[in-house]
Parts: sequence; structure tokens; C-alpha cells
Amino acid sequence: MNTKIKTTIIISLLVVASIGLILVTKPAPAGSDNFQASLNSALQTDEPSFDFGTISMAGGNVSREFSFVNSGGETLTINQIYTSCMCTTAVLDLAGRKFGPFGMPGHGFSTPIKAEVAPSGAGKINVVFDPAAHGPAGVGLIERFVYVQTGDGAVLRFRITALVTP
Repeated sequence: MNTKIKTTIIISLLVVASIGLILVTKPAPAGSDNFQASLNSALQTDEPSFDFGTISMAGGNVSREFSFVNSGGETLTINQIYTSCMCTTAVLDLAGRKFGPFGMPGHGFSTPIKAEVAPSGAGKINVVFDPAAHGPAGVGLIERFVYVQTGDGAVLRFRITALVTP
């Protein structure tokens, strides 16, 4: 294969990879607060989303604790917790009993669990975001999610957003 063809292939791959990275890290459009936290789940929360505002990579990790309650009439089993990106982890706290940390599937964190939440029972999810995880390419608006999946397949989602600066 000659050098010109190799160069064309490499440039094409870089362009495709760059477009993919832009699409994956693209923030939600302004005014897109139609975020639905509970997807058919009896797990409910009063605060499904949190904006850290402007944060600095140099400032280190930021965290937010979210609360939820089982609003249904039956005990729910939380089978899995996972995040939308490797830069975000979550720890489940049920009455002082901690599970996790959980992260993005395929990155060693997302293991199945069997944690029960009684009717009217409550829990907390501590979400940690590492603004330096993506290096210099990680500046700008971010949107990350934590998914709490129950035994019946329903999902409760939590969302964090921030403007990351160097």
C-alpha cells in the first residue's frame, strides 16, 4: 500500500473518531429540561438532576448525594447501578449499608447487586465526577447520568451537569 493511501486512511479514521467523540460528549441543548428521572420505576426522587455550575479540573473531584424512596407497595430489588461515563462513579447507601462504587459498564465497576428497598424505604446515591478524567479534551459542558435498575427492569436516573474549565 503506498504512502498516500495510508495517509488518507489514517486521516479518515481520525475524522470519524473525532466526530464520534464530539457526539458522545455533546451537551444537552439549552432548555432541554424535559429530563425524566423515573422510567416506570416505583423508586422516586425529588431531585433527579444537579448542576455543579463552573468547576475546574484542577479543583479535583466533585460529588452530590441524591435521595430516593420506594413509593410502591412492594419491596424492590436494586439489581444494577451504572454510570454513563468512566469519569463518574456512584455508591449506593441503604440505611448505612454501602454498595459500590459503580461505574460505566465495561470498565470494571458495574457488577450486579441484590439490594432490597422496602415499601416507603429510602436510600441515597453518592455521585462522584472526576473533571480531569478526560484530560484537556474534557473541558466544556458535560452531562452525565447514573442509572438505578430494579428487578422489574424499571430504571431511576440521576443527572449531573457542569461547565468544566482547565
